[in-house]
Amino acid sequence: MFRDKQHLRIPGPTPVPPEVLSASARPMINHRGDEFRKLLEGVTRGLQGVFQTGNDVIVLTTSGTGGLEAAVSNLLSPGEKALVASCGAFGDRVADIARAYGVDVVKSEVEWGRANDPEDVGRLLDQNPDIKVVFVTHNETSTGVENDVRALASVARAHDALIVVDAVSSLGSANLETDAWGLDVVVTASQKGLMTPPGLAFVSVSERAWKKIESAKCPRFYFDLAKARTFAQRWENPFTPAVSLLQALRDALSIIEAEGLPSVFARHARMALAVRAGIKALGLGLLAGDACASKTVTAVTPPAGVDADEFRKFLKSNYGVILAGGQGRLKGKIFRIAHMGYTDELDMVAALAALEMGLVKKGHPVKLGSGVAALEEVLAK
Repeated sequence: MFRDKQHLRIPGPTPVPPEVLSASARPMINHRGDEFRKLLEGVTRGLQGVFQTGNDVIVLTTSGTGGLEAAVSNLLSPGEKALVASCGAFGDRVADIARAYGVDVVKSEVEWGRANDPEDVGRLLDQNPDIKVVFVTHNETSTGVENDVRALASVARAHDALIVVDAVSSLGSANLETDAWGLDVVVTASQKGLMTPPGLAFVSVSERAWKKIESAKCPRFYFDLAKARTFAQRWENPFTPAVSLLQALRDALSIIEAEGLPSVFARHARMALAVRAGIKALGLGLLAGDACASKTVTAVTPPAGVDADEFRKFLKSNYGVILAGGQGRLKGKIFRIAHMGYTDELDMVAALAALEMGLVKKGHPVKLGSGVAALEEVLAK
């Protein structure tokens, strides 16, 4: 009964509030008319609040990967060096994008499950003084790791390099202070912390970055940020935008504003701590240590003898709980529980309860209620 009811606990796309879904079904409007200009202006102002910036925020009709490709193609020239700090699959993806444009990539890498080391980034910049752009991932969903972007940005700026941040799975969920931390380009997307269906990416650009864009030679057309900026000055897009998604986003941003960013951040931090406590109480492993744990997704190592992917299928078919699997070198080795966007404490209780029951049915010796009790103990503080 009710096996068609699903509890989506993956790190994107995340659940969408009913009112946001309803907003996406509003009648179509003229994307060159005054009604759209008012919509885009309101959405852009709201995004600046979530980005915590006074910089331009460019709206692109694409995925988060498209936003990152825009950052690469607008800031760099073929043959130019760039540093990519990678601690997982999405950091590696940025490196792959840069190489596709002929960029000479220098990588700062760590063992998956650890955060990037600002000292290593600084050492590589010392060795490569011609590097003027550094890419970092704020929240690496493949490993459940959050990087210290503020420290990494400080190192980049000390070497007169621009700092570009992949905040696709963190913005609107974990604190990221674009202006206060001196971040030059920040990229995010609609389908995670911003609680909107997939299809939009957003790129904030500092004045330092705009100056670099003027001299960059990588080819671009659809992702030409300078062209997008020109159109945005009159509250338009250069190409046909995803009007329905922007209508939905307007309502999602209103929800975030009503809750208030400090409360949003506190809710996500609380859920992350609670889930980790529940996982530890069940005797399962956590890929990321407490010091660098993500606030939006937790990567879990299953017990010996339990196949991660088969276990995820079991949870979906028996309880309607959908968890994410491992990516890249972690495929089949972990499962991931997301806690971002339109989620609250009760959602985490349901996920942990399903996890407990699934483990018992798979023959893993856990005491029913132990994980949920540990989770609730954190939530009660």
